[in-house]
Amino acid sequence: MTYKETLEWLYNQLPMFQQVGSIAYKKDLTNTVALTQHLGNPHTKFKTIHVGGTNGKGSTSSMLASVLMEAGYKVGLYTSPHLKDFRERITINGKTISQKYVVNFVTKNKLFFAEHSLSFFEMTVGLAFQYFADQKVDVAVIEVGMGGRLDSTNIITPLVSVITTIGFDHMQFLGSTLEAIAGEKAGIIKPNVPVIIGEYTAATKVVFETKAKQENAKIIFAQDLDLPNYPSELKGLYQQQNKQTVIASCHELQKHFNLTETHIKKGIANVVTNTGLKGRWQLLQQNPTIICDTAHNSQGLALVMQQIKQEQFDNLHIVLGVVNDKDLTSILPLFPNTAVYYFCKPNVARGLDAKELQQRAATFGLKGKIYKSVKLAKRAVVRHSKPADFIYIGGSTFVVAEVI
Repeated sequence: MTYKETLEWLYNQLPMFQQVGSIAYKKDLTNTVALTQHLGNPHTKFKTIHVGGTNGKGSTSSMLASVLMEAGYKVGLYTSPHLKDFRERITINGKTISQKYVVNFVTKNKLFFAEHSLSFFEMTVGLAFQYFADQKVDVAVIEVGMGGRLDSTNIITPLVSVITTIGFDHMQFLGSTLEAIAGEKAGIIKPNVPVIIGEYTAATKVVFETKAKQENAKIIFAQDLDLPNYPSELKGLYQQQNKQTVIASCHELQKHFNLTETHIKKGIANVVTNTGLKGRWQLLQQNPTIICDTAHNSQGLALVMQQIKQEQFDNLHIVLGVVNDKDLTSILPLFPNTAVYYFCKPNVARGLDAKELQQRAATFGLKGKIYKSVKLAKRAVVRHSKPADFIYIGGSTFVVAEVI
């Protein structure tokens, strides 16, 4: 198979949550265990750091990888979803996995995948583990896909577990309360493995403390620590807590790696350069200013809207698209009714029809026109904006993927 044919097989053979939603979700680790045993348990052949949470997982994972790279280590990084290229999910020192490796891995194991009805995510996790083992990385930073307790990545025994924030997302799988969601996220806490908690509430703190006690795991709450605010290429206000979480994690990791404060500072400063991370309060152009961001739930979008309020501009334009399982009643009230909206549908099966989004948005006083695609919406907003205006593009990872 060619690389293109291989990707088509991966995407089409079996459901992928990123594309089709809930029918792709599996509620146990049986398949992942079977796959890793078939591969010779590659995840046991290198050190790992496990990162979960509702928001900030990707940024935190990338900053941790960047710090370790600054310290001279060979660092694997597994994240999801990708924005433009599938290979963004699996990198070593900022370089993506080769097309040839992806093709060879799928070709070699295709029969096993089909016989065991593996999900897209299970296959991709197996690919990442095998690649990191073959390339003999010093350490791999592994981002949880969704939840934690039943996530396919949760077969590793890391040096440190990291949980960023807890918010309302994927509630059909993880629960309808913060306590229930925190319980799922806390599933990555392992026996005798330290866990760093980025942010907590009174309700979620109890959940984390209870689980850590059960596992005899040292627990550190980053938000309670007096840590420096190092500058970073990531300019979102919401990155402040992520940076605190990274610093606290690195201080714990100093027991295993030669990490100095200079490495930590440089890693946070150079995270985009080192890892290629995109879509986090990313500046696309100036005059007018265009910012895109992958925030897509109420917690993340609230912080983004807060940052927009701090910007200086004449007029605000927002290109907005979402997926069809998004709880619009929780996110639409966050958007300002003073903006001009450009409603669009991301080009995936889960994309919500732009007309329906426009109608739902109108009930919250948000007004604008609909466009057949994200591309056309962006073209229109640039045409209708003046140099002193501000343009925000977001609502979904898929929308951002189409504009960067």
